[in-house]
Amino acid sequence: MKLTLTALFFFILSNNLLAQETTISGKITGDGGNPVPFATVYIKNTTKGVSANSEGEYSLNLKPGQYEVQYKAVGYKQESRKIELRTSQSINIVLKTELYELKEVAIHAGAEDPAYAIIRKAIKNRKTYLNEVNAYTCEVYIKGLQKLLSAPKKFLGVDVQKIARENGLDSNRRGIIYLSESQSKYTFMRPNLVHEELISSKVSGSNRAFSFNRASDLKVNFYENMQDWEGLSPRPLVSPIADNALFYYRYKWMGISIENGETINKILVTPRREHDPCFSGYIYILEDSWRLQGVGLYLTKKNNINFVDTVKVNQEFFPVNAKAWMPASIKFEFTGGLFGFKFGGYFISLYKDYDIDPKLDKKQFAEVLRITKGVNKKDSVYWQNERPIPLTEEEKTDYQKKAVLAAKRESKPYLDSLDRVNNKFNPGKLLLGGYSHRNRYDKEYYNFDPILTSILYNTVEGFALNYGASFTKQIDSVNNRYLSVYGKARYGFSNHLFNANGGVSFPAGQFMLNVSGGSDVLDMNNRSPITSFTNTIHSLLARQNYQKLYQKQYASFNASTRISGGWQASASAEWSNRKWLANSSDFSIFHPANRPDFTSNNPFSPNQDIPVFPENQAFKLSVRTTYNFSNKYETYPTGKRYIPSEYPTIGLTFTKAVKNVFGSDADYNLVAADIAKDNISLGMYGKTSFSVAAGKFLNAKNIYYTDYRHFSGNEALFYTAGSSKFLLLDYYNFSTGNQYLEAHLEHNFSGFILNKIPLIRKLKLQEIVDVNYLTTPAFKNYTELGVGLQTNIGLRVMYGTSYNNLGGKVNSAIRIGVSF
Repeated sequence: MKLTLTALFFFILSNNLLAQETTISGKITGDGGNPVPFATVYIKNTTKGVSANSEGEYSLNLKPGQYEVQYKAVGYKQESRKIELRTSQSINIVLKTELYELKEVAIHAGAEDPAYAIIRKAIKNRKTYLNEVNAYTCEVYIKGLQKLLSAPKKFLGVDVQKIARENGLDSNRRGIIYLSESQSKYTFMRPNLVHEELISSKVSGSNRAFSFNRASDLKVNFYENMQDWEGLSPRPLVSPIADNALFYYRYKWMGISIENGETINKILVTPRREHDPCFSGYIYILEDSWRLQGVGLYLTKKNNINFVDTVKVNQEFFPVNAKAWMPASIKFEFTGGLFGFKFGGYFISLYKDYDIDPKLDKKQFAEVLRITKGVNKKDSVYWQNERPIPLTEEEKTDYQKKAVLAAKRESKPYLDSLDRVNNKFNPGKLLLGGYSHRNRYDKEYYNFDPILTSILYNTVEGFALNYGASFTKQIDSVNNRYLSVYGKARYGFSNHLFNANGGVSFPAGQFMLNVSGGSDVLDMNNRSPITSFTNTIHSLLARQNYQKLYQKQYASFNASTRISGGWQASASAEWSNRKWLANSSDFSIFHPANRPDFTSNNPFSPNQDIPVFPENQAFKLSVRTTYNFSNKYETYPTGKRYIPSEYPTIGLTFTKAVKNVFGSDADYNLVAADIAKDNISLGMYGKTSFSVAAGKFLNAKNIYYTDYRHFSGNEALFYTAGSSKFLLLDYYNFSTGNQYLEAHLEHNFSGFILNKIPLIRKLKLQEIVDVNYLTTPAFKNYTELGVGLQTNIGLRVMYGTSYNNLGGKVNSAIRIGVSF
């Protein structure tokens, strides 16, 4: 019996010892004694590994046993250590700078560099390695860090010193401003199906937020011809081994080295033209197989990148079986500066536990991302065991300091004290920026419009005040849904007309409901092509009263929902009383000689105030549905977010005005359809957007001008570019109550063609081509063709011509407009 118990004791003890994990840790330095940041540490013939931190420190958890550990970093000679691990060990490693030998190839003056032959072989094999693995799963760890390197004490009157102190920075306004870690399970299937599930997330200074780290955002594949880094670069970036790479790059062979029995070619790549969307740096290509072993590339402002001054990307590959190599790590480093602020940081992702023959179902890829509740609640013990990159002392301190700040910021006393400061009433603030009263703890918000922007002028009301306020409260924190109550009051000081309206929107099950009503003064063109501010400026300074107005008393109800995936629908009912208004004011600051009088409030009779329509009532029912051919979505603790499709969105609308219901005079049906798609990528040739809409009024027994189909024209100096807008079209004369066809095409070359001109490069202008077309029975057609240069503020030159039903030219103009 004792023998049995003793055997059982040793059996349990041996199993515990086998299950117990030990640790290899240490520091990796170069042959000069300096740390080698982010060197990789892997167990040979496995995909299990970690990375050193920015100070060269590493830590790898392993079960007791025998291992061969490999230490490597781009630009250094690999080191290996065979160890028998029984207890935790400290192993410091010195990596020697890799020497690339040139002796095997003789390079003659005037001859082609040997790098070109290697690159041609790599290009030839590009598609093979691009499609080498049809599907895989892996685990990804991502760490992101951003630091403020310097900042002014004050900026635009804001006390930067105080904000820096409140956010844990030092007295010189330097330190970590963002630190996060995440772990994900990543699944991929060709050609572009992705599913990612966040396992854990940690953000310094926030107990509620999820990190912005996503494996799909850091996915880099230089076997693709183009790297489309949306936001960072306005143009796709050409891979050094793209099919047409020889047109964009110069190459220089730097020599060979031997690693794990493989011969590695080091090749220097530089753009042929300074401002092309190309990388500079080194790529490492394996002899015989001609596949990538690693890259160390960078971009600068010369490559027309946004937000930052430099970006470095380092990627390492390792074999996951006898045939396939997969990314082991990807690191982005960046630096930048603006207005005295300088910053820098990095994002690094480590990959492990690859399965390149998983059993997958395409249906599971409808969900692109999954973040469940609780993934950001892992404790410090969990992260100590799972973190593959050790924290530096600075990072440990940042987590500790900001954990205290986060707890404080989420407390009711702190939120109340913050609200007390922000909720202090200031007449100047109300005048210029509006006033907001917040209760952050209860998630209640009161907003009052700025008084200055609520003052307007038009010839119907004279000077008028159109003032609004709203109340918002979160009533569903799980699905992030809100109750909103809003209202406006409007008074014309010339015609003494008072109007008030308001409404409430709220969730009800799967529906979002909105109930509103009251009275208002509105543009006869329900597309509101000209803003009240623009009309005010033109009226007071140039005596051009473009806006034509009427009074509307109404009550309306709207319900909208998502039926399934990309299929959405809405329905509405509205009763309204419409009344035309006459001009009541003739005031302007300036009186241009060529414009002695304002036009009337009738766009068809500019010299006489004749009503456009009689006072009438309408009861209208409307149903609209759209479908964007996408069933993909992301799941968050607050609900689902559906992802737009790569295909166009189609829409169908049916509106019926019902006669004699609540005294309704209007009697017609309108059937309309539309199709549109923005930002269709054409690679190096920029992006295209288009929209087409058509409709027809049926059984139009009684229809009024405000029910017509209107269009977004423009006659003012200021023009806001956008889909379904015309630069030169009259606001009112071409509206129709019969049928219409409207089409728009915009192509943005993103500086690809014009970036050869120094001034264009400096200003980062974009070449844009617009083609807009409209036809209604009011005239034969109207076509605009525009070619212009535009930035956020720039110039656009357009040419437009309209024709009447008989084919005679009605309007032809060339206009240079200011675009915002």
